[in-house]
Amino acid sequence: MKSKHPIGILGATGAVGQRYMQLLENHPWFEIAWLAASDRSSGKPYAEAARWRLDTPLPERIARMIVSPAEPEGAPRIIFASVDAAIAREMEPNFANAGCAVISNSSAYRMAGNVPLVIPEINADHLHLIEEQPSRRDSGGYMVTNPNCSTIGLVLALKPIEERFGIEQIFVTTLQAVSGAGYPGVASMDILGNVIPYIASEEEKMEAETLKLLGRLEGHTVTPLPAKVTAHCNRVAVEDGHTESVSIKLGKKLGRPVTREDILAAWREFRPLAGRGLPSAPEQPIEWAAQPDRPQPRLDRNRGNGMAVTVGRLRPCGVLDWKFTVLSHNTIRGAAGATILNAELLASLGKLEPAAAAATAHV
Repeated sequence: MKSKHPIGILGATGAVGQRYMQLLENHPWFEIAWLAASDRSSGKPYAEAARWRLDTPLPERIARMIVSPAEPEGAPRIIFASVDAAIAREMEPNFANAGCAVISNSSAYRMAGNVPLVIPEINADHLHLIEEQPSRRDSGGYMVTNPNCSTIGLVLALKPIEERFGIEQIFVTTLQAVSGAGYPGVASMDILGNVIPYIASEEEKMEAETLKLLGRLEGHTVTPLPAKVTAHCNRVAVEDGHTESVSIKLGKKLGRPVTREDILAAWREFRPLAGRGLPSAPEQPIEWAAQPDRPQPRLDRNRGNGMAVTVGRLRPCGVLDWKFTVLSHNTIRGAAGATILNAELLASLGKLEPAAAAATAHV
């Protein structure tokens, strides 16, 4: 790429906003050019507006940048957004209508019929839905979303299995890190030595998003995967890394009973074309941990620079067919890294070009 795309970060002072900055510091395709946050941060240098919480230094150039109002005027065309869903519901369409490509980590529009919910390795073809958005025709702007942090790890592990064998039922129980609640997250007196068996709207998100992601683009809409899914979501005293215990009932695509080696081969041979060559894409999106007590957040969350999911403990299920454990880094693969990877995919397809050219582009 001859020159880097200037990008803006909406929700720059939050936990995911900070992770964008960490992951983009030396990115070959993108350069941070604009930061925006709430009214209380607007007009301040970023170092003053945000309390930096990551384990790498705040880049000096970013520290000096002045935080702008969260308005389209003066913003670059490409926006990485991570704001509360209630705010995003009004704010993100405003940026899209102004001609911006809004690549969002928010849940506000994930299930909208004309908004793509995308994991590049899973359903890159769903990006065609941006052509159904009125803003795309009027200004060249559009919205693209990535899934919930717990959904991404689950769906990456399920996709190779669903392709080869079909899936009829999914039962998942999550053990989710406190960083998934943002900063300051869950109060220490609530979470230390404790498990909280409730995360607002999380189970509903996992159930709906999983079926949309694994669904088929048919004409101008996505037909969800015709499977049943149920989720139990829990918050645990882990800093980063969502662990998920999964049981599945398989379909009959193979025409014979599915063996353990069949499933291991499906994971091992999963090399989707859509993610190949993108700067943030892991060489192997699904990594197998053979040890009987793995994966574990402390030991496995940073595989593939935090962008790979780790699967382990594959064994027969006494109720359904097979069960296994999935681990993913919730603020990298499950949030900021997912947005960046979607932006890389859009760039590779020519979808981040100026509005006049983008208005006539097709996936």
